[in-house]
Amino acid sequence: MKEYLQFYINGEWVDPVTPRTLDVENPATEEPFARISLGSEADVDKAVAAAKAAFPAFSQTSVEYRADLLDKITAGIAARTGEIAEAISSEMGAPMWLANAAQVPAGMGHMATMSQILRNYEFEEQRGTTLLRKEPIGVCGFITPWNWPLNQITCKVAPAIAAGCTMVLKPSEFAPLSAQILAEIIDEAGLPAGVFNMVHGDGAQVGPLLSSDPRIDVVSLTGSTRAGESVSREAAATIKRVSLELGGKSANILLPGCDLQKAVTHGVRAMMNNTSQSCHAPSRRLVPAGPLAGAQAIA
Repeated sequence: MKEYLQFYINGEWVDPVTPRTLDVENPATEEPFARISLGSEADVDKAVAAAKAAFPAFSQTSVEYRADLLDKITAGIAARTGEIAEAISSEMGAPMWLANAAQVPAGMGHMATMSQILRNYEFEEQRGTTLLRKEPIGVCGFITPWNWPLNQITCKVAPAIAAGCTMVLKPSEFAPLSAQILAEIIDEAGLPAGVFNMVHGDGAQVGPLLSSDPRIDVVSLTGSTRAGESVSREAAATIKRVSLELGGKSANILLPGCDLQKAVTHGVRAMMNNTSQSCHAPSRRLVPAGPLAGAQAIA
């Protein structure tokens, strides 16, 4: 069994303050295949402190410097595509072809695209006699889900690096291995210590710690409505910015006159593409009460 028992804090791999582990199961076999540590309040405190200390210097770095960092991370992901794809398939069940063709490229694409945008982004705009300047908000707390793990992490981490923010990431405890590899890639890319920090943990314990910490300026969650409610409550006391993407399965709406054979076939394929673990997977089908064209074809 693979063991990943350290957190990435302040540019170093460190042991948890209080040892506590969790076995990670392969959903295809329902057998544990890896083990991680779960963070505590002390671990989160260390990570947030590191991010807070790193912000003043990193926020003043040049656009070119940050874009080069994003390019290095992109190259690192590309070099380890097969390893990351295998990790994603093992931790959340995506078919290997999909992990290679979509899961990893999606995450890599966020980094590459953000680098391109950053190099041409206007941080200052003159409006009449007023100069508007966009500045990094500060320390970011990121809480990400299991279904598209690398994609959901990089779509938060990439713009934070581009803007000059520092961050603490809590990836899903059910799909932590791709995050572990990404942290290794980020370390090798040479981000200054404290810019990126990662603490594994369960959402019920570590999530509220990130949301409520007054040193964190913005918290971003992709997850359930219940988790979103918790983040909103915990963040309210410090009036921090909150970004919520509360996913849910989409409806597959069949209209009168549709080709039923084609619609049902497409719906099933779209539902099962990522082992049904996509927020837009059409797991509900809404059908008119009257007859539909093509009904005889699949009756």
